Amino acid sequence: MKYDRTFNFSAGPAMMPEPVLEEIRDEMMNYRGSGMCVMEMSHRSAVYQGIIDAAEKDLRELMGIPDNYKVLFIQGGATLQFSMIPMNLMKNGKAVYIETGAWSKKAIAEAKKVGEVVVAASSKDKNYTYVPDCSDLDIPEDADYVYICENETIHGVTWQKLPNTKGKILVSDQSSMFLSRPCNVSDYGMIYAGVQKNVGPAGMVVVIIREDLIRDDLTDLPVYLQYKTHADAGSMYNTPNCWAIYCCGKVFRYLLDQGGLEVMNQKNIDKAKVMYDFLDQSEMFTGTVVPEDRSLMNIPFVTASKELDAEVVAATKAAGFDNLKGHKSVGGLRASTYNAMPKEGVEALVEFLKKFEAEHK
Repeated sequence: MKYDRTFNFSAGPAMMPEPVLEEIRDEMMNYRGSGMCVMEMSHRSAVYQGIIDAAEKDLRELMGIPDNYKVLFIQGGATLQFSMIPMNLMKNGKAVYIETGAWSKKAIAEAKKVGEVVVAASSKDKNYTYVPDCSDLDIPEDADYVYICENETIHGVTWQKLPNTKGKILVSDQSSMFLSRPCNVSDYGMIYAGVQKNVGPAGMVVVIIREDLIRDDLTDLPVYLQYKTHADAGSMYNTPNCWAIYCCGKVFRYLLDQGGLEVMNQKNIDKAKVMYDFLDQSEMFTGTVVPEDRSLMNIPFVTASKELDAEVVAATKAAGFDNLKGHKSVGGLRASTYNAMPKEGVEALVEFLKKFEAEHK
């Protein structure tokens, strides 16, 4: 495949599939004979209702979402869910959280403002470079749910096996691995994902929540912060992020046409292997995560010094590889290889890093 665009390794907003962007471009001025761009049309129109209905239908097919789960498209991104989740799901005022990186840490801080948080396991002792053993957690009887960030975007760790929640509801932040591999939705009470990493443009979160968890007794909670509000209104209590829903719908359809999540998972395994094989044999570059917990989506790595890290970042940018600087909280470098990153991009980056290493020995 000829590729004349920047290989964008950003952790998000991130690359989108080129065929999807081309289709959006072709519909920009006149969506299917409507005479309008999707950004201009009323969310109450029959045309737009068709767009949001198709997006939900395709996502349900893609993930095999059971009928007793609601699919919600909510503004505010994933960060708003750090607060909405405890506000809606803490019936007893207590929840269990597993701390595996920056995003689960932020979620814990927000949940503590709502109720009691039990951090049942943490990998903070080794700077979040692994996922702790969660096969036999100490979970209080009155805990309302168990919360994980299934892929930590900043630290590059991912869960290969879900925790033993001992019958409690599992809530998962899947933002940076959403739709990258098959997912058995019925294993979870709720899944959510900010869409700007692996699905579409920024500004929205997809929430997949089991119907029995949607409460109608939260009369003192602001109406927009209640899942019931969004479920009852079909995600259109107020004007939704129409453009993001439209773009995400395109990506859902594209992934189905590619063969679904099994196919994407294998492509992601193949891409990540190119990068990890290089890191494992390199004398200059080192992966920061234990091999068994490595993410297929976010690959952090370092050199021997901050100065050399900065030199590599500058060199990669000059060569046409963008956004490889590691998050400010951890430093180093990070390559995010979401669904839309072609394997050619990872191969080209590895060839550049090999050349850099050879020239700087």
